[in-house]
Amino acid sequence: MKKVAITIGVLVVTVCFLSSSVAFADMPGADPGALWHYITKVSPYKEWSFWSDHQGMQPGRAPHGPLHKVYVNDRAVNSPKPPVKEGAIVVKENYSKARELKAITVMYKVPGYNPNDGDWFWAKYTPKGAAKPFGKPTGCIGCHGTRSNNDFILVHEFK
Repeated sequence: MKKVAITIGVLVVTVCFLSSSVAFADMPGADPGALWHYITKVSPYKEWSFWSDHQGMQPGRAPHGPLHKVYVNDRAVNSPKPPVKEGAIVVKENYSKARELKAITVMYKVPGYNPNDGDWFWAKYTPKGAAKPFGKPTGCIGCHGTRSNNDFILVHEFK
């Protein structure tokens, strides 16, 4: 009886792990080109949601600019508490005072990518999709790291 219980436990853990891995299988790796393709072609970020407490155009600050919009995919918006689910993506459109799009900055939760800093992959894109910096930029991590207890997310408060 004990062997059956252990076997069932192992099977449950394996199925949970595999279903999580399969759910993440459609996502890009920690690669700025693949991520840009994903958020603009495969799952266009402009079709995503806003955080419930951060909707539409909002005032911003350096280094992102005076105005921004923050879009979040289903994995992010459906995370009830930190840390957000693997595959969560946060896309911030950064605008000038004249409401001209200047940059698109992205946080992407990649399991095992950077465990010391929440497993976030960061990328800053031009409006046409050229990425620099990307990966583990110290500026991004330094600023967002002040909210590590909120999974490095600055514009949304988990309830």
